[in-house]
Amino acid sequence: MSFQLGSSLLDACVLAILAKEDAYGYSLTQQVREIMDISDSTLYPVLRRLQKKNFLTTYDQPFQGRNRRYYRITASGIEKYEELLQDWVEYKKKIDSVLVGGMNGE
Repeated sequence: MSFQLGSSLLDACVLAILAKEDAYGYSLTQQVREIMDISDSTLYPVLRRLQKKNFLTTYDQPFQGRNRRYYRITASGIEKYEELLQDWVEYKKKIDSVLVGGMNGE
């Protein structure tokens, strides 16, 4: 079973991955897929939107005769990630109190 995930959570996951290291599109897609079921056609519009909001920048690097587009988180992207992370922590506490608390009779 999988839960429907909102765009804010997807943004947070992308920003979290990029906060650790820069990544090119395919690599980033694979890392996000380890967390949630998404397609390339879902991720690339997210990346463009985050870039438009100045949370990400891009640069190209040659690889086997072709260029790879890498994504890098910006300072404002780090701030947004920290904000989304705090929102997630609060949201998770509320969900846990219902789902886990319900099992413990709390």
